[in-house]
Amino acid sequence: MSEAKGPIVVCVSPDMAVRERVLRRLDGVGPVLSCADLAELRVMLFPEPPSGQDRGAGPPETPVSYGELVVDPPGHLVTWRGRPLALTRTERRLLTRLVTPPVRLWSYERLFAAVWGGAYLGDTAILHSAIKRLRRKLRLLSGGPRVLTVRGVGYRLVLGSDDSGG
Repeated sequence: MSEAKGPIVVCVSPDMAVRERVLRRLDGVGPVLSCADLAELRVMLFPEPPSGQDRGAGPPETPVSYGELVVDPPGHLVTWRGRPLALTRTERRLLTRLVTPPVRLWSYERLFAAVWGGAYLGDTAILHSAIKRLRRKLRLLSGGPRVLTVRGVGYRLVLGSDDSGG
């Protein structure tokens, strides 16, 4: 069956095992588009124009402030109330993405691509582990930013007492 004339199958499931089974069963039928949720499908079908700040692009060229948090990607430095934070390179990259304007929800897929620069294959363990370490360090900051989980979607950064959206 020719790809130009064959059906295009769309599989939307948060369960990677289900998506893999569908791909195996439909092998050879035609193109199969597989994603975790409708938000991811929307991004695949209607990608945002390149902004230089997204989808694995380089970090911002200037320091970014979010409340009293300052992230300086070129200087490899993150400060809270003027004091440097001891973060790993991966933690700095995560925080850089989470504070990059517009501060918004980052899906697992987009955050993974932006920080690790690779294709997201459905295994969130490395991302969850890095976020857990970052949260542990941010928790020590009085009134500091918090990384909230939007269940099944991704993460967002909020300032200390703001618990909306997660």
